[in-house]
Amino acid sequence: MFRLRALLYVVVMTTIVIPWSFVVLAAWVRPPTTRYALCAMWTRLAINMARLICGVTWKVEGWENLPDGPAVVLPKHQSTWETLWLPSVMPRRLSFVYKRELHWLPFFGWGLASIGMINIDRSRGQDAFEQVVTQGEEHLRDGWWIVIFPEGTRTKPGSTKRYKTGGARLAVRTGVPVVPIAVNAGEVWPRGFFIKRPGEVTVSIGPPIPTAGKTSDQVGAEVEAWIETEMRRIAPHRYTGPYVPGIDQRAKKT
Repeated sequence: MFRLRALLYVVVMTTIVIPWSFVVLAAWVRPPTTRYALCAMWTRLAINMARLICGVTWKVEGWENLPDGPAVVLPKHQSTWETLWLPSVMPRRLSFVYKRELHWLPFFGWGLASIGMINIDRSRGQDAFEQVVTQGEEHLRDGWWIVIFPEGTRTKPGSTKRYKTGGARLAVRTGVPVVPIAVNAGEVWPRGFFIKRPGEVTVSIGPPIPTAGKTSDQVGAEVEAWIETEMRRIAPHRYTGPYVPGIDQRAKKT
């Protein structure tokens, strides 16, 4: 039954995204805030339709930890779900960091390009990070929060990829705190799978980690330790023991 519900979800969202992308493109003459609001309306619809059709619900812990000021947000990344959920509910505009090639995706990519988030040309090698800093400083001044997934890609529940320091480096360079977020969305919306299982996603927002006087390695280590320790609390069945820095973390087979 949940396979049929997942199929219905894909059909509904595919039907909606095409005309909605033209709505966003038609708003190109309007300020970027208008286009962002339109895109956030679509992600909010996607999240709510997943709840109604597929039974994917969520709860949030730590709302009070969100800072009243600029920040770099560093979430655990297990699923497409959190990519849709974050701009749907966060109290500020979010600027994701992504590769410029996504702009060529029909409909979704075109709408993404219209918002003005941080996009990088990966062919420029080491220069790519300076693109992030230049665009990031501007976005932070304009009141955006910057979102960077520290593992760089989606991971299986119970596993950990090497945390990259790009988000921590950006926060140190710009002097803003980082906000770690643990999320177990991969339990119900697995990476690379068509299936979406009914269930509740837990999102845990950690206290802001200040960056003043710290190196990016120190900040990155604090982020990793908080997220991976918190993941063992919200999804204990996926882990065989406590988080140990520097140890290869592999998914527990269930």
